[in-house]
Amino acid sequence: MVEEEEESLRVVRSGGSELSFRRAVFSADSKYIFCVSGDFVKVYSTATEECVHVLQGHRNLVTGIQLNPNNHLQLYSCSFDGTIKLWDYLDGILIKTFIVGHKLHALFTHANAEDSVFVTVNKEKPDVFQLVSVKLPKSSSQEVEAKELSFVLDYINQSPKCIAFGSEGEYVAAVRDFYLSVYFFKRKKTSRFTLSSSRNKKHAKNNFTCVTCHPKEDCIATGHKDGKIRLWRHFDDDKKYTYTCLHWHHDRVMDLAFSVTGTSLLSGGRESVLVEWRDAAEKNKEFLPRLGATIEHISVSPAGNLFCTSHSDNKIIVIHRNLEATAVIQGLVKDSSILTGLMIDPRTKALVLNGKPGHLQFYSLQSDKQLYNLDIVQQEYINDYGLIHSQLTRAAFGCSGNWLATVEQRQEKETELELQMKLWTYNKKTQGFVLNTKVNMPHEDHITALCFCNAEKHETPTLVTASKDGHFKVWILTDDSDIYKEAVGWTCDFMGSYHKYQATNCCFSEDGSLLAVSFEEIVTMWDSETWELKCTFCQRAGNIRHLCFGRLTCSKYLLGATENGILCCWNLLSCALEWSTKLNITVMEPDPNSENVAAVSKSSVGSDLFVFKPSESRPLYVQKNICREEVQWGVFVPRDVPESFTSEAHQWLNRSQFYFLTKSQSLLTFSTKSPEEKLTPTNKQLLAEESLPTTPFYFILGKHRQQQDEKLNETLENELVQLPLTENIPAISELLHTPAHVLPPASFLCSMFINSLLLSKKTKSTEEIPDDVDMEEEKESDSSDENDFTEKDQNTSTTDLAEDGEDIIHQLSKSEERELRKLRKVDYSWIAAL
Repeated sequence: MVEEEEESLRVVRSGGSELSFRRAVFSADSKYIFCVSGDFVKVYSTATEECVHVLQGHRNLVTGIQLNPNNHLQLYSCSFDGTIKLWDYLDGILIKTFIVGHKLHALFTHANAEDSVFVTVNKEKPDVFQLVSVKLPKSSSQEVEAKELSFVLDYINQSPKCIAFGSEGEYVAAVRDFYLSVYFFKRKKTSRFTLSSSRNKKHAKNNFTCVTCHPKEDCIATGHKDGKIRLWRHFDDDKKYTYTCLHWHHDRVMDLAFSVTGTSLLSGGRESVLVEWRDAAEKNKEFLPRLGATIEHISVSPAGNLFCTSHSDNKIIVIHRNLEATAVIQGLVKDSSILTGLMIDPRTKALVLNGKPGHLQFYSLQSDKQLYNLDIVQQEYINDYGLIHSQLTRAAFGCSGNWLATVEQRQEKETELELQMKLWTYNKKTQGFVLNTKVNMPHEDHITALCFCNAEKHETPTLVTASKDGHFKVWILTDDSDIYKEAVGWTCDFMGSYHKYQATNCCFSEDGSLLAVSFEEIVTMWDSETWELKCTFCQRAGNIRHLCFGRLTCSKYLLGATENGILCCWNLLSCALEWSTKLNITVMEPDPNSENVAAVSKSSVGSDLFVFKPSESRPLYVQKNICREEVQWGVFVPRDVPESFTSEAHQWLNRSQFYFLTKSQSLLTFSTKSPEEKLTPTNKQLLAEESLPTTPFYFILGKHRQQQDEKLNETLENELVQLPLTENIPAISELLHTPAHVLPPASFLCSMFINSLLLSKKTKSTEEIPDDVDMEEEKESDSSDENDFTEKDQNTSTTDLAEDGEDIIHQLSKSEERELRKLRKVDYSWIAAL
C-alpha cells in the first residue's frame, strides 16, 4: 500500500504558465524580481535572468504578490485557494499560512496598515467585487486562521490595476466603468467622480482602464479606453476637483505607474511602447519603442533604479532608469492558435511550437524558459485588428534535426490563397537554421500535413506534403551545384492522388519502406521506393483525423482515428482490420522509444487518457478526467536518464515523458513526485561521475589512486558491512556538483543526504559463526537462536522482503548449517597426494 501511494500518477503543471497575469514585484535591493506563474511564485535574478527559486505551496492559481512592508526580505502571496502565505524569498521557505476562506483575487499592502493586508473578494454575484482589509493575527503556529475582515470599498473592478493606495495610505482609489471612487480612511468617507457615459458618441470611450496614485502628492492618474491619461487633483472636495489630460496612446492605456520620487509617470498599451511623462507634462515625453508585444503591466523597484514591463507574449522586460532594456525573462509564448502542434527538436530536446506571430519558439522544458525564436515568415508584424498576416500553419523536423520544413499561408478571400513552403538546414557554425529552399504555391489548396522519412537506411532526405487539392507530393534533396558553388536544394519527385479525394494525413513507417496517406475515409499504402499503391483500408467510419504506425515490435500495425469516434488498428501483413473500438480521440501520439501509444479522448466531463500497444486491444493504463478542458496537442519527450517505475501501470513513462497542451494553452504532464521531490533530483535521476578527465594531476596520481582503490576494494569485500563510496552517493554528488545559487534549501537536501548514509539491515552470514563451536553449545543455543530469528523476521518490512527476496530464498536452515560445519572439520588433505 505504501508503494502505491508513493507512485500515484497525477497531472502537474510543467511550466509555461503565464508570467504576465499580475504585476511583477521587485525586491527592495532590486536584485530579484517576483512574478506569478500559475500555482507558483517565481523568483528571478534581475542580473542573470535565471530563476533562482520557485515558491510552491498554493493549491490553486496565485492572484497577488506584495513585499512585506515591515520586513523587505519577506513576500506575501494570495491565491484562489483562500490563503495568504508569507515567504522567505532568499531561501525559498514558506514561513506562515493565513487561512482566509474566501476566493482571493488581488492583494495590496501598505506600511501604515499594521498587521493588516487588503484583498479583493467576490460577493455572491459573479461580477461584484469588494475590497476588504484582513487582519493577520500573530501566532507561532505555521497555519493561522484570519477570519477578521473589514469592508473598505464596494462595486470595484476585479483587476488589481484598477485599485491604488495614496500617499502614506490616507486613501484608496478604485475605478470601474465610468466611475472613480476614492475612500478616505480617517474620515471614513467615499467620494465618487463620474465621466460622460458611452451614450454620448463624443465620449464613447471614456471607460476607466487603470489607476495609480502619486507617492508624495495628492494626485491620482487614471488611464482610459480612448488612450487618454487624466491627472486628478483636489479630489478631497466633490465640487473643487480638477483634472488635466495627457494623450499619446491611440488605443486603451493598459497600465500606469509613478516613479518612486513621483517626478515621472510611466504608461503603456498595445503600441508596445513605454512612455515616460517627465513632470507629468505632455511636452516632456521619452519613449522606449519596439518592445515586441502589448504592455500589460508596469512595475517600479522600491530603490527607483529599475522599471519592468509585463507583456502579452508572456515576457517580462527589466528596464534601467535611463529607459534602456537590461534583461528579458521570456516564458512560453501563448499564441492565439497553435497550428504547428507540439514537436521536439532532436538536437536540443526543446519543445517547439508556434510562438510570436510568424515565429517558431524553442522552449526548454527542464529550465522552463524560452531558448530562442526562429523567424519563419520574416515580415514586420503590425498589431492591427484589420490586417491579415501570413500564418505559420505547419512544421516538421527531419534527419535528426538537420532539416526543418515549414508552411505559411495568407488568405484575404476564399479565392486568394497564398502558400509558401520553406526548408531550413541546420548550420553548425551559426548553431541555427538557415533558409535553403523556398517553394511558392507547393499545392493549389491548404496543406493538411507534412512529414519527413526519418529511417536510418533512407539515404536521400525525403519530405511528403498532403493537401486539400487531392494530391500528396514527395520532395527529395538533390544536387543544385553550379560553376560558382556547391549546393543542394529540394525538388518534387512524385505526386500521387486517389480518386480526387482530399489528402488529410500522411506518415512513414519506422523503417521508411511504406508511406500511409489518408484520403478522407480511405487510407492508402504506398511503396516508398517505387511509389506504387500497395493496398487501401476503408472502414467508412468517417474521415481519418489521426494516423500513425506502430513502433519496434508493433511496426506491422497502422492506427487510424476517425472524426466519428472510431479507433481502428490494421495489420499490414494480413491487410485486414486487427481490432477497432469506439473512442472520440483528439490526440494520438506514439512513443519513439517504445511500442506504447498515448491517446486522449474527449468526454462530457473533460479529457481521458488511454495508453496501449497496437498489438493489444486492452489499454495498459487509463486515467479518466486528466483535465476539465479539451486537450489539443500532445508529445512524448525522450528522457535523458530512464526511470524505473515499480508499478506496471506506470512503466509506459520509463523511457519518455508525455506532455500535453490544453485549449487554454496550459502545458501539463504526468508525475509521481511531490513538489519537494521535484526540486531535489532522486537517485534515479542523478548519475555519479564514472570517469574523471585526464588532467596532469591524474597522470601524476593516477597509478597511486588505482592501487589505493584496489586495496580498498579488497578490504571491503572481506568485511561484513560494505560502506558506500562517497563518489557513488547521488546526494553528495548533487551537493558538490550543483551551483550553489540554484541548490534547493538545506532542509530538502538534509533528509536525502542522511538517508544516503544509513545502512540497510541484513541478516548475519554463516561466515560470522566460528568453526570451532562445539556441537553441545549449538544444541543449547538452538532454541534461543530460533526465537531471535523469528523476531527479526517479524520486524522486517514488506519492502525489505521484496528487495532482499533472493537472499532469503538461498538462506540455509539450522540443520543445513550444522551439516556444513561438520563437513568443514573433515580433513581432505589426502586428496592432494593423489
